[in-house]
Amino acid sequence: MALNLGTILQASATERPEHPAIRLGDRVLRYAQLDRAARGVATALRARGVEPGDQVALLIPNVPEFTIAYFGILYAGATIVPINVLAAAPEIHYFLADSEAKLLLAHPFFAESARRGAADAGIPLVIAGGGPGAGTLEEMQDAAPIDAPHPSNPDDTAVILYTSGTTGKPKGAELSHANLFLNCAFVVPRLLPAIDPDRFVAIATLPLFHSFGQTCIQNATIAHGGTFTLLPRFGPKEAFEILERDRVTVFAGVPTMYFALLHHEQERRYDLSSLELCMAGGAPMPVEVMNAFEKRFGVPILEGYGLSETSPAASFNMVDKPRKPGSIGYPVWGVELAIVDENDQPLPDGERGEIVIRGHNVMKGYWKRPEASAETLRGGWFHSGDIGLRDEDGCYWIVDRKKDMILRGGFNVYPREVEEVLYAHEAVAEAAVLGVPHDSHGEEVKAIVALKPGRTCSAEDLIAWCQERLAAYKYPRVIEFRDTLPKGPTGKILKREMR
Repeated sequence: MALNLGTILQASATERPEHPAIRLGDRVLRYAQLDRAARGVATALRARGVEPGDQVALLIPNVPEFTIAYFGILYAGATIVPINVLAAAPEIHYFLADSEAKLLLAHPFFAESARRGAADAGIPLVIAGGGPGAGTLEEMQDAAPIDAPHPSNPDDTAVILYTSGTTGKPKGAELSHANLFLNCAFVVPRLLPAIDPDRFVAIATLPLFHSFGQTCIQNATIAHGGTFTLLPRFGPKEAFEILERDRVTVFAGVPTMYFALLHHEQERRYDLSSLELCMAGGAPMPVEVMNAFEKRFGVPILEGYGLSETSPAASFNMVDKPRKPGSIGYPVWGVELAIVDENDQPLPDGERGEIVIRGHNVMKGYWKRPEASAETLRGGWFHSGDIGLRDEDGCYWIVDRKKDMILRGGFNVYPREVEEVLYAHEAVAEAAVLGVPHDSHGEEVKAIVALKPGRTCSAEDLIAWCQERLAAYKYPRVIEFRDTLPKGPTGKILKREMR
């Protein structure tokens, strides 16, 4: 049986050829135009010697060229290797060499680092965006269109997503056509209220090179036949303008985006009456932020959970089940979650252990990493590295990352619990809690905090605030203030940089 993820575009282009697929400002790409451009790219890739099963890398921000190239690669039967646009030349070289990419398609904004990375890897570079010209993506689009997408097998690798590499070099998670097709075409639609395709408008400000934006916005919207409107660089003012102008119905973001929208000083009141649902993921959402956002804007936020290795959706707070703010909800359709101890034995409800995942969404394995794959997928379950618990209703909660847990004087301290208390303080804008070496306790609890503009607060005040609300071994003894906390491309706070 053949299955190519690209058929989601082929189907929507057949059914809704004139409906807008992508919008960037005044630029609109309709489904027929997007499909035709992807078919031309597929032909041009084959002419350049790219065979089915070969890897092609993308270094493109949230502009239409990303989606054109993405589906052109799929139509050609090749594998997509999306690269973080902020990657430096040595990192680009690593991704290209490790993935054995045959070609790099890069936006002109990142041409310098792309050229260096591609040259070091010894592969050709094609500029994607910035206008027509010989050897560009625009020229490739104009090639004669292929007749049909390559008949890939369901288990063929569609995308290699590189993990963040918190320990050692980043690893490439191999996601199959079936992994990604089921996640975007079956899982995501079941999580959202029934929104007619004619008024289904999602804002794409999460990076499309990241699994959250790629599956839950780009691919899910295309599978549904709706429209996604691009915001290449998130800013609260720009987001508000697009939400109003394009009558956006679905917003997906990470917690820092919601915080920025909540605390932005609006020069006027924007009309957000079209907005029906917000999705949150990528990092734990502070309950205080969620409650304040919902109260101000009157739109529910459904928090979910997933990883690059799970395509990404694994669990979600669903519209037809009791919503539990602060939780990661229930396993999505066709997926199982469990809580296990250090010996991989299942734990009863209410006990903390590692979250493991099994289902159609779990990756094939890590590219060229058989030992790491065997360790992570042992027993037929993907081991997430996240510590969580399941409650009596079957709802799952993340306590923390396994590697983030602090062992203070023999007691486990979960940073997220301390961060929730810090976020409840009126002066705190951002907070991250981590363990630092201590002579007698092994580790001490330290909080790194950014205050809201115009607010003041001493370390002693914050320590006292936490002391009143946490057990004696949990509250931070050390507070460090910063203007802002380091963040990754999705806006997720990067604890590894602070360490």
